[in-house]
Amino acid sequence: MVQSGKAHGVLAFAQEEAVGWCSFGPRSDFPVLQQSKAYKRNDIENVWSVTCFFIHRKWRGKGLSGALLKAAIDIMRKRGVEVVEGYPATTTKDGRKLGASMAWTGPLKLFEEQGFRTEQVVNPLRPLVRLKLEKRKQLKKQR
Repeated sequence: MVQSGKAHGVLAFAQEEAVGWCSFGPRSDFPVLQQSKAYKRNDIENVWSVTCFFIHRKWRGKGLSGALLKAAIDIMRKRGVEVVEGYPATTTKDGRKLGASMAWTGPLKLFEEQGFRTEQVVNPLRPLVRLKLEKRKQLKKQR
């Protein structure tokens, strides 16, 4: 994806060190989503997906994921994206909280805090959440 110019994401740095990232892009760039029963949809035109987070263990629990998601949403809004989708981690099958290494799609609470709503639940462990972005109002040029 990087070589084809299709990679999108935001990075978080502490001084010169990358300490986190959030990957996103047009849903059509991630065909595996359509192959999953939990995420199959018919309405995917102009939908972008937030697919992955990574936060260095020293930086977890400091709000970095929320800041990265907010930055990603801002970028998508500027690009005219209408709908943003996420695929949050919930719990294990036996109800335990997922460890950080397994929660790379982000926790449900992270998305809810940014205004995402659960859109589809085929599997309770794999919800699909969406955020509808408002179109930016065009400012009229004054002469």
